[in-house]
Amino acid sequence: MRLFFKYFFKTAHYIIGPIILLLDALTTPKAMERADEAQQQVNASTRNLVLYQFRMCPFSVKVRRAVKRLSLNIETRDALREASSREELLQGGGKIKVPCLRITDEQGDTTWMYESSAIIAYLQTRYA
Repeated sequence: MRLFFKYFFKTAHYIIGPIILLLDALTTPKAMERADEAQQQVNASTRNLVLYQFRMCPFSVKVRRAVKRLSLNIETRDALREASSREELLQGGGKIKVPCLRITDEQGDTTWMYESSAIIAYLQTRYA
């Protein structure tokens, strides 16, 4: 029975995932416009952010859409397809769960933020 559910959910993922990506591509949010100097400051500030995500995860898509809407230049790493990224996520954050935003402050301290709603709220508070 467990094997049935494993394959059922895996099959559902491969059917629904591409649909999610297609809908995301067709309804891409409009990016926020900033003055060049302001955008350069935002870009400098986001250099210390890394988003660990799975390409077809709906919660990862939700965060990527917020990043696009806020015109943020945040590095993304696919923790499903890239073994090194998955290992970084496990070692740093303590669990392989996406989306996860790695935030490194000016002192070099690192925070691992899970939960799409928390990540979006953090980004909106800081960059909106």
